[in-house]
Amino acid sequence: MLVISACLLALSLLYLFYKLIDKRISQSCYILHYECFKPTEDRKVSTEFSGKMIRKCKNLGIHDYQFLLRAIVSSGIGEETYGPRNFFLGHGTNSSLNDSLHEMDEFFSETLDKLFSRSRISPQDIDILVVNVSVMASVPSLTSRIINHYKMRDDVKSFNLSGMGCSASLISINIVQNMFKTHRNKLALVLTSESIAPSWYNGNERSMILTNCLFRCGGASVLLTNKRSLQKQSMFKLKCLVRTHLGSSDEAYTCCRQQEDDKGHVGFFLGKTLPRTATRALTENLKNIAPKILPLTAIFCFILIANIQKFGAKFLHIRVKRKVILNFKLGVDHFCLHPGGKAVIDGVKQSLGLTEGDMEPSRMTLHRFGNTSASSLWYVLGYMEAKKRLKKGDRVLMIGFGSGFKCNSCMWEVLRGLDDKNVWEDCVDNFPPKSLTNPYLEKYGWINDDPWIPPPEIVQAFASIESGA
Repeated sequence: MLVISACLLALSLLYLFYKLIDKRISQSCYILHYECFKPTEDRKVSTEFSGKMIRKCKNLGIHDYQFLLRAIVSSGIGEETYGPRNFFLGHGTNSSLNDSLHEMDEFFSETLDKLFSRSRISPQDIDILVVNVSVMASVPSLTSRIINHYKMRDDVKSFNLSGMGCSASLISINIVQNMFKTHRNKLALVLTSESIAPSWYNGNERSMILTNCLFRCGGASVLLTNKRSLQKQSMFKLKCLVRTHLGSSDEAYTCCRQQEDDKGHVGFFLGKTLPRTATRALTENLKNIAPKILPLTAIFCFILIANIQKFGAKFLHIRVKRKVILNFKLGVDHFCLHPGGKAVIDGVKQSLGLTEGDMEPSRMTLHRFGNTSASSLWYVLGYMEAKKRLKKGDRVLMIGFGSGFKCNSCMWEVLRGLDDKNVWEDCVDNFPPKSLTNPYLEKYGWINDDPWIPPPEIVQAFASIESGA
């Protein structure tokens, strides 16, 4: 009896162990494929074109024009980014609902058609659909629009997110990750974009007109699964994901928001406290994700040295020239950082103690495609893949920021060698360029003159606008 009891106990333990392992495997989250959106060549937004768009805004004066041009040429955004079609049809400053819907239709049809074709997955196989577009909330929802277009099953689980800002991609991934924990053998789609067509601000508040110059068209569709049978075909495996939300702080909540100015014009306010808030959000997020992705020895050494420095400063009055920085390279091979702007990239570089080589994918994405909001991270990842830098076993850290204020991050493990040139196919061999200097600055250096004397043709253009000509 004792032998039989021992055998039964052993079998029970083995079964429980098997179920535990099986559950963990079934809850895994893999990326099968992803596609980034590339608009047509006739939609490229040069600095020259941006200047013409600015001059069309009747509420902007000649010094506002100078201010915006200065911001554009120093932003790190190149001459080949893309804008919505209504910008080129003459009503970019006064868009319609159809402009926004056309922008979204163009994005999701092109990326999803390619995604389904290359992955050999049918739209009817999709179990979960998540769409995030911050500033557009159509009725029916965009998820319903996609379900109707592709005639998806009537039991597809759909989630339509708005107002999440540039960090929405990883929020969508987190929704899929949680769904996978309770639903086995599923396929999920995440579509991430921003509607630029209706986002032009027609006022003249300095804290709100900057967004007219900083955002560009783009989008990405990502196919995910927790099917064990598709593991070998997958590109990435999600290792961990951490979300940080500072919304309880009034300063964080109000530093980046959509609002009306005194004249009723709707736009996006960017406060002076935004850099400080972003740094705080990043710090809090890294505190939580560091123990999940770094070896314990690295964390222990960091804590030890930091405390020694504090002790020396407090009791021995030893001034520390440079504070110790936790070395994330001990657990990360590639940094996929949101290209929200030159200042954002420089700030993350300094906070993490990274090299210019680490920042290259983000800088090149900002230069070639601009800040496409939540979808920007996938263009950065595409650059790494196009440059053949992603090898099996490599670890990729994604970090995104968003209004609210939020900082989200996750770690992906590369499951096989990747070398698809994707959306970068026609230009990746030319990157990085010898210089990122905006050619407009060389051609029109007068925008930085102090005091500024506008050229006669600019004075004449604004005089024509004021007279209604």
